[in-house]
Amino acid sequence: MSWFSKAKRKDIWDDPVAQPLGNIEAAQRIRAICRDAAGCAEAVSSPDKRSQKQQIQRDRYERAAKVAMETAMKISDELVRDAAVREIVGLCMKANNIKTGRALFRAINAGSIKAEVLKEHPTLEGE
Repeated sequence: MSWFSKAKRKDIWDDPVAQPLGNIEAAQRIRAICRDAAGCAEAVSSPDKRSQKQQIQRDRYERAAKVAMETAMKISDELVRDAAVREIVGLCMKANNIKTGRALFRAINAGSIKAEVLKEHPTLEGE
């Protein structure tokens, strides 16, 4: 019976981008990716690390974070890029991926955005 066969889930970060994105469009795409990946990021941070579902969620989170970071590197406006990186830092912290979160936090240049990130995630202050 084909009713019960599940098709592979299509995520926003798996969609190819047909044309080069401008700074604002890239930042909007990163925000959309981070919002859609928030559920799998939270699932990754749960204590059960061995289940098959956990591995699927981890793979989804890692793909989303990778695409978001690659998109952020293409943003030429520093302030827009810092705001986009802030979204990715939030995603990393939901997944309890502090190492990547700290590395991305250090890439933020705008003092006001850095202060907001520290207010939301004080554990990043150590570096």
